[in-house]
Amino acid sequence: MQHLSSIKQLKKKLRLEALGRRDALPVDYRIDASLRIADTGTASLTFAPGTSVSGFWPIRSEVDLRPLLFHMREKGARLCLPVIIDKRTILFRELVRGAPLVETGFGTIGPPEDAAVLDPSLMLVPLAAFDERGHRIGYGAGYYDRAIARLKDACVNPRLIGVAFNCQEVEVVPDEPHDVPLEAILTESGLRSFD
Repeated sequence: MQHLSSIKQLKKKLRLEALGRRDALPVDYRIDASLRIADTGTASLTFAPGTSVSGFWPIRSEVDLRPLLFHMREKGARLCLPVIIDKRTILFRELVRGAPLVETGFGTIGPPEDAAVLDPSLMLVPLAAFDERGHRIGYGAGYYDRAIARLKDACVNPRLIGVAFNCQEVEVVPDEPHDVPLEAILTESGLRSFD
């Protein structure tokens, strides 16, 4: 049990340090980097029309995915955003042009309760930190870990693309048995795939 406790403490430390670096980025840098991420994602991420793609609306100092999401919609993606259902669960509701957005928990906004629930086959995953192996540290609540496990249990094996700024990379993310590595990471430097 001590080992798991020390892993959680190390993840917390790495999370706080990486988020501190992200928060310290000047606003104009974050805007420019988000636009570069959108350009790279538009050119590099392939999917069939009608594919369900989950993204996220930016909170705090996160990458602003909206330009990339709008390009993906133009290429035929069915967009969805995470919404918090309870202390353990997120679902992905469809983001439809012109539909209202509402408070959805954790400081986020998203589609309302009457929006269709989708099982994304391509997930653009927010994160606090990542390493060169494709392991990520989330924000600590485990929502995405549980959502990915639920999708896999339903025979949906989503492509997992992390989205972050370069400054969020750490040397090593201590991984636990339930952790699922990312397929790739999309930053202002480009799209990096993991083997």
